[in-house]
Amino acid sequence: MPAMDQGCLQWPRDGEVSRWTDTYLNRTRKAVASFGDCQVTYAVFMRRPVVSAPRLMTDWLRTIARTRGVTIGIDLEYEEGRWIGAGEPIAYITGSFEHLVDLETLFLQKLGPACVAAYNAYTMCVDMPKTDFLAMDARHCAGTEMAEIMAYAASVGSMRARRKVGARGFVGNATDATSHYFGNERGFGTMPHSLIGYAGSTVAAAEMFHEVHPDLPMTVLVDYFGREVSDSLAVCRRFPDMAASGELALRIDTGGGRFVEGLDPPRSYAVLERNRPDAIRGYRSETELRYLIGTGVSAAAIWHLREQLDEAGFPKVRIVASSGFDPAKCKVMAVAGAPVDVIGTGSYLPERWSETYATADIVAYNGTPRVKVGREFLLRHPGGHQADD
Repeated sequence: MPAMDQGCLQWPRDGEVSRWTDTYLNRTRKAVASFGDCQVTYAVFMRRPVVSAPRLMTDWLRTIARTRGVTIGIDLEYEEGRWIGAGEPIAYITGSFEHLVDLETLFLQKLGPACVAAYNAYTMCVDMPKTDFLAMDARHCAGTEMAEIMAYAASVGSMRARRKVGARGFVGNATDATSHYFGNERGFGTMPHSLIGYAGSTVAAAEMFHEVHPDLPMTVLVDYFGREVSDSLAVCRRFPDMAASGELALRIDTGGGRFVEGLDPPRSYAVLERNRPDAIRGYRSETELRYLIGTGVSAAAIWHLREQLDEAGFPKVRIVASSGFDPAKCKVMAVAGAPVDVIGTGSYLPERWSETYATADIVAYNGTPRVKVGREFLLRHPGGHQADD
């Protein structure tokens, strides 16, 4: 995997730790310093299945240890990219109680959200192994540190999907700062809706972009005016060489308040009946039905655009889809065989933040096993759990 950026690894620096950690941990550190230090072992775990994404945590701990001139031992029970069951210790962290206790708040912050997001990214990539994914989460993140955690998580989930099923996975992301997690020097992206509003037409926006960036492949948003098909064909006819070479892509990001141009419920049913009749007969919930034939970017909408492009003689023009592509929607798209080449998503971010809470309990003091009642399952077992599912 590409080298880690230094931002998340160094923040907060040792001098800032006490300001950002829980007060009761700072006070415990002072008590331990007064009454005598001891060697402790923390067990770190989560309450739901996840994919192990520990590097931001472990590298930060090692950075702090070097600064403080102490040794912190980290035994990973599950290496990066491994599946972890609920309640199973991810890692055992051993060192001076005085120098570990105030780090607990911060190392848990760097672990839990990454593991859940990696799990979500993995499931999406596995369900749609022939589709490229772009991480477009940056604008949904609560600050730059979260953006880095989420980019790292997507790369870990993607790596696991490639290893397990040969998925294409996440090939890039939206920002330069975190592009290295995907092996790139720059983020991906062409135009927002605002450029089309500024230009006054979809074709004019494409012309502006191409004039300024003539050597870049181009992805054009086609839903601004509600003419997804008409504007797609107009762009293809304006740039026939790019359309024929596969350097042109069309992105649909239609909101859930309307159908894609040319569709309504009966026509959406008909599109799927022509292309994947088994999908419409197998849905299990109203949400899945909406993903299949509803408003916004449905499976029927993607099939409809593909049909229109092929019929007009543009079979090599790629389709990029965005708008709410979370694990559940990706699963439905896979069932429907939606002919989407690229999915732009920030929806691998954890939906319920409470599921991201990692927990750490001390399970040994000076080598003597001891843990609060009810957490005996965290005590170290010989041999570890490195076997993958």
